[in-house]
Amino acid sequence: MITEHQSGGKLVWVDLYNPSNEEIAQACTVYKLDIPPRPQLEEIEFSSRLQYEDEVFTISVPVTPHSKTGGEDITTPLGFVLTRDLLVTVHFAQLHTFEAIRTRVERRPRSAPDIFLVILESLIDYNADRLEELRAEALKISQRIFHKETQERQQYNVARINRMLRDTLVEIGDMGERLSHTRDTLLVLQRAVPFITEHGDDWMEATIKARLKMAGKDVQSLNDYEVHLTDKLQFLLDADLGFISVEQNDLFKVLTIASVVGIPPVLVAGIWGMNFHNMPELSWAWGYPFAWAVIILSGVLPLAWFKYRNWW
Repeated sequence: MITEHQSGGKLVWVDLYNPSNEEIAQACTVYKLDIPPRPQLEEIEFSSRLQYEDEVFTISVPVTPHSKTGGEDITTPLGFVLTRDLLVTVHFAQLHTFEAIRTRVERRPRSAPDIFLVILESLIDYNADRLEELRAEALKISQRIFHKETQERQQYNVARINRMLRDTLVEIGDMGERLSHTRDTLLVLQRAVPFITEHGDDWMEATIKARLKMAGKDVQSLNDYEVHLTDKLQFLLDADLGFISVEQNDLFKVLTIASVVGIPPVLVAGIWGMNFHNMPELSWAWGYPFAWAVIILSGVLPLAWFKYRNWW
């Protein structure tokens, strides 16, 4: 679908939403621009994502819109073809930020570079919001894992705390995946902003250059914060795996103590259960209670020893 936007009576923005190859070829002919198809926009090397030739920028940025159905977020390319007078955008997924962008663009006359900056700033705001969401989720997970009252409440319910740790592991993995999508976008923006500033210095307005400079600083700060969040998630992952290991060790410790405590009673019962004629205890009046007392004592003594050593 091809949508044209005019400003001040002049065509300044053409938006191609999920275009077919025929629509891209038609747009190339009508607007006299080389608009890349989807396979070219999805190439990962920066030499393909950032191009400048004959005062025309061709830029590809990977974006990851939130899935409204609750499914997995899928990264899709967002392409820009920018000249002095015209901006062409190519995207293959419905980006909710474009509605707000269109509303903002229609408020007053804007040039093609100005509209490009509006879209760029919206991308930066969107990724900042995603980082804030991930930060809030990381704080919840941190409180869930390390909060003392939570641990004390669940220490007597092994099944519940094991289930919580497994669910937390899945949440951290999902957060890491979403964070990697944001990182892909920010890395491209980090390269794109100085690239545009350098090559468009001769024909871009001073206000556009100033906004580009501010956008570059915002992207740099978001990249730094993304590194901080990555370290935070890695710490939470290590902590969660550590607690899982502790729970497993506690389980093995209980099984080990139970097996050790059970050996002496089994040994005593096995000895008195042997069929020998010359066994004095068989003729004792208190032989049966005595045997039970020895069996119980042989089990209690190891337990007392483990408790004395603080092994359980």
